[in-house]
Amino acid sequence: MPGNLSFDELKAAVAAGEIDTVIVAGIDMQGRLMGKRLTADFFVRSGHAETHCCNYLLATDMEMHTVSGYASTSWAAGYGDYALRPDMATMRRIPWLEKTALVLADIMDHHGHGDIAHSPRAILKRQIARLDALGMRAMMATELEFFLFDDSYETLHARDYAGLKTLGKYNEDYHIFQTTKEEDVMRAIRNGLNGAGIPVEGSKGEADAGQEEINVKYAEALETADNHALTKNGCKEIAWQKGRALTFLAKWKTDAAGSSSHVHQSLWSKDGEPLFYDASVKGGMSKLMEHYVAGLLEHADATTYFLAPYINSYKRFAAGTFAPTKAVWSRDNRTAGYRMCGEGSRAIRIECRVGGSDLNPYLAMAAQIAAGLDGIERKLVLEAPFKGDAYGAEKIREVPKTLRMAAAAMHKSEMLRAAFGDDVIDHYHHAAMWEQEDFDRRVTDYEVSRGFERA
Repeated sequence: MPGNLSFDELKAAVAAGEIDTVIVAGIDMQGRLMGKRLTADFFVRSGHAETHCCNYLLATDMEMHTVSGYASTSWAAGYGDYALRPDMATMRRIPWLEKTALVLADIMDHHGHGDIAHSPRAILKRQIARLDALGMRAMMATELEFFLFDDSYETLHARDYAGLKTLGKYNEDYHIFQTTKEEDVMRAIRNGLNGAGIPVEGSKGEADAGQEEINVKYAEALETADNHALTKNGCKEIAWQKGRALTFLAKWKTDAAGSSSHVHQSLWSKDGEPLFYDASVKGGMSKLMEHYVAGLLEHADATTYFLAPYINSYKRFAAGTFAPTKAVWSRDNRTAGYRMCGEGSRAIRIECRVGGSDLNPYLAMAAQIAAGLDGIERKLVLEAPFKGDAYGAEKIREVPKTLRMAAAAMHKSEMLRAAFGDDVIDHYHHAAMWEQEDFDRRVTDYEVSRGFERA
C-alpha cells in the first residue's frame, strides 16, 4: 500500500487526540519535501482539498536561491502561487514525529488546477501514463546509500564541515560487527520507515567506513519514487534526533567511495505478468526487454543529467570504485553502467548503476522509462553484452564526465523533448547551467591550498 492511513482513519485519530499535525509536502526540483504543517483539525475540515505555496519552489537551487532566467516564474511575474493538492493515497503516520501524519501532494496550477508540467511528480506520472496506454506498468526499486557521521548537523555546520569523521572507522561492506556500532541509528531508521508504511527490506554496511545502504521493496514506479523521497527525509530526521548527521552527497571525500542510488527496473503487464521474461529463451530475456535496454543505451548520455544532477555527482564516476565509467550493459557485471539481474527468472530486470544518491527519483525514473519506451517503439536492436573489466575497456560508450557534458546531451535530446516537453527540458537545462555557473565563479579550498604559496 502506498500509505498506511485512510482519511476516515485520520479523522478518527484526530478526534481521539492521537494526531494533531498533518504535513502536506510537494516535491521540489532537488527531490526534497517542501510544504506546510497544518493543524489536523484544519486539514480534516478543508485542508485536505488543497493548500498553497509560492511558485518559486520549482525554480530555486539547493540553497533556495531565487534563480533568474526561468520562463515559469520570476520577480517580473511576481512569484505567484501554486496549489498543493494532497494525494490521499499517500497519507501515513510518521512514527518518529509526535502526533504527526504526512501526505504527499501534487503541485498544480493555482488557477486552472492542471499539473505543473515541470514538477517532478507530474513528469513521472506522464511517463507512467504512456506505459499504461500500452497495457504496461513499470516496477522499480532504488538502492539508496549514504554516509553516517559521529557529530550532529549543527556541530558540523558550525565547523564549516571541517574534520568530518564517519561513525564507522573502516570498510564495512556486509560487516555485521561494524554495523552493530551504528545500529542505534539504523534500527530507528528501519523501524521508523516501516512504521510509516515504507516496506524496508533491510540495511547493510557499504563499501567504505560509515557507509550504509537502505533497501525498500520493489514497487510500481510512482510508489517507489514517493518511498525514496520519504526515506531520504526520514533518514535525515531520525539521524538528527539521535545527535548524528548523514549525507546523501554523491562524493563527500576524494578518497572515499561514492554513494549511489542504483535503479532496478522491469515492465509488467497489468495482470501481473513479467514482460521482460521469456521462458523459451536462454537467459530469459524477452525481445521487449532487449528493445527497452537498447533504448537506455541509445539515450544514456541524454538521461545522465537526471541521474547525476550536480557538479559533485560526476566526482563519483571513478575506476575501481564500483561506480561506472562506461555506459554499456552486462550480465551480472558490476563494472558496467547497466547490469542485468535475475537472469533466467521472472525477476529478470536491468539495473542502472549510473545514478548517485543525490538524484531526484521522479526525474531519474521518468527519464529511464522514456528512454526504454523509445527503444520499444523503435524496436532498437540490443548490442552484445559487455564482458570483462569495463573500467579498462577502450572505444566503448562512456558515462559523461561532467555536468556540462550531460546537460548539453539532455538539452539537445529529441527523445526527451518529445517525452517531457520543450518547456520541461529547457527548465531543467537552465537549472543545470545555473549549477555550473555558480560553481565556476567560486574559489575552492583546493585552489587556495594548492596555489596560495606556490602560485
